[in-house]
Amino acid sequence: MNGIDAIVFDLGNVLLAFDETRAVKRLAARTGKTPQQIDEYARGTSHVTELALGKVTKQRFFHTVARDLAFDGAYGEFALIWSEIFTPIEPMIALAESLKNRLPRLILSNTNAIHMDYVFEHYQFLQDFDAHVLSHEVGLLKPDPAIYRHALRTSGLTASRTVFIDDISANAEAARQAGMQAIHFQTSDQARAELTKLGVSPI
Repeated sequence: MNGIDAIVFDLGNVLLAFDETRAVKRLAARTGKTPQQIDEYARGTSHVTELALGKVTKQRFFHTVARDLAFDGAYGEFALIWSEIFTPIEPMIALAESLKNRLPRLILSNTNAIHMDYVFEHYQFLQDFDAHVLSHEVGLLKPDPAIYRHALRTSGLTASRTVFIDDISANAEAARQAGMQAIHFQTSDQARAELTKLGVSPI
């Protein structure tokens, strides 16, 4: 494959778009708080980061947030509100599918257990990837260099022969600093063109 051994995809806003305002509005309606209050809570609390790092369980997170926001529903309702924010980016999914069985495909994502329960159930193509390096499972968050090293080491990949695609420029730059090829994702056409330049073609 012209010097490229594997492709590593970010999840959010690369394979699945997400709109957190959906969850904010639904939680606001469900708790009697304003969307601004919900948004300020989510951005100001450490609980979201702790969940993303796997430092708290999804049940502990739910009970804490439900208490803080006066949410009186069950975990299942909360999990749906929290997670029904994703929509597929079809051209990128098609691109990833075109690479299946041609070279390893990994997902490297800052995420959490609640979201991953949902997306694995609703977007089952994600289960076909060769490996999943998820922040809440490895206790690391991008752009920490350690999460890239972990992905490379556990998958037996050589950094310079691995391409990483992420919509956040700092995350793409951190991958470059780790020795990887990196694409700062903006559009599916741009990602496809850059992969082609790297020799991952035809796709």
